[in-house]
Amino acid sequence: MNQTAEMVHIDPDTLTNQERYKLLIGSILPRPIAFVSSISADGILNLAPYSFFTGVCSTPLIVCFAPMRRSVDGEKKDTLRNIEAVGEFVVNVVSEEIAEPMNLTSGEYPADVDEFKAAGLTPLPSEKVKPPRVAESPIQMECVLHQVVELGDHIGSGSLVLGRVVAIHYAPGVYENGRVITSKVKPIARLAGTSYARVTDTFDLARPVV
Repeated sequence: MNQTAEMVHIDPDTLTNQERYKLLIGSILPRPIAFVSSISADGILNLAPYSFFTGVCSTPLIVCFAPMRRSVDGEKKDTLRNIEAVGEFVVNVVSEEIAEPMNLTSGEYPADVDEFKAAGLTPLPSEKVKPPRVAESPIQMECVLHQVVELGDHIGSGSLVLGRVVAIHYAPGVYENGRVITSKVKPIARLAGTSYARVTDTFDLARPVV
């Protein structure tokens, strides 16, 4: 159906930063959540969720997430500062069971606050990197920093963080016969505003043979 006459056309350059942000999170959805654990050079643990997150390639195995600048002052977030200083981080997958504690870590805490403690989550020692994993997460990916792409230094801008996955851990029952069982992961996804989605209604499509 041709909806050209009914469509709303927007030039993003005419909008404020807040208006562009709302359109961004309302148009790209659902978004998986990277629950990123990091550690500062002084050994302070940090844990924060990021919904600008995806995989990049399989060889090398690279994932990425994009932390925006702090909305209050345009400074880098603690997660990014820690990764730049230490060069390592862990991406933990968020399941329905840890949705509430994940949300507790989304505030702009001072750099000396350990969000593991604030959210009541358990730091689990990693095998190959310094930052701990989230024990309650069904999937944990240990990463070493591959590259940071800076995309501005002001409110509304951000950075693209690419990490090479050096170890993956699965909770019992999540990984079977070379496959990840989505129903056992129970992942949640970010929508616009304060809304989230469950992965409960799925369908399959066969790829065309060409």
